[in-house]
Amino acid sequence: MNLASDLAFRSHCVKRQVGAVLTKDTRIISIGYNGPPPDTHNCDEEWPEEGCPRDSRNSCSLALHAEENAILYAVKNGTQIQGSTLYTTLSPCIACARLILSSGIKQVYFKESYALYKGLKNDEGVDFLNKFGVNCEVMPEEPFAN
Repeated sequence: MNLASDLAFRSHCVKRQVGAVLTKDTRIISIGYNGPPPDTHNCDEEWPEEGCPRDSRNSCSLALHAEENAILYAVKNGTQIQGSTLYTTLSPCIACARLILSSGIKQVYFKESYALYKGLKNDEGVDFLNKFGVNCEVMPEEPFAN
């Protein structure tokens, strides 16, 4: 989770910086942070005050989420992600949850709640993943404590 938190700082998002790390068999297999697709605009450069335009759900209309970027980077490089674990600084939204389930990721740990950040009633992405067999939970404060 520390690496995911560090990766979040690479994001150019004006609203919220998020990082994600995919691991498998104790190895890092992919990383990602929220940001626009290649050859588009960095939010902090194009819209430094207010960030990029919002879509109908008041989300960024341009950027890919950190989870999406980690999954896409792995797939682009031929990395097998089935059975992997995802660490992300913000719990997955419902769209990312569908992608996580479809890609075969089996475990998700998150640091903070997407619902709390967005002012939603519940973390529908977390609920979705847990309902369909992907264990999704808050990362314990000290996961390696004795």
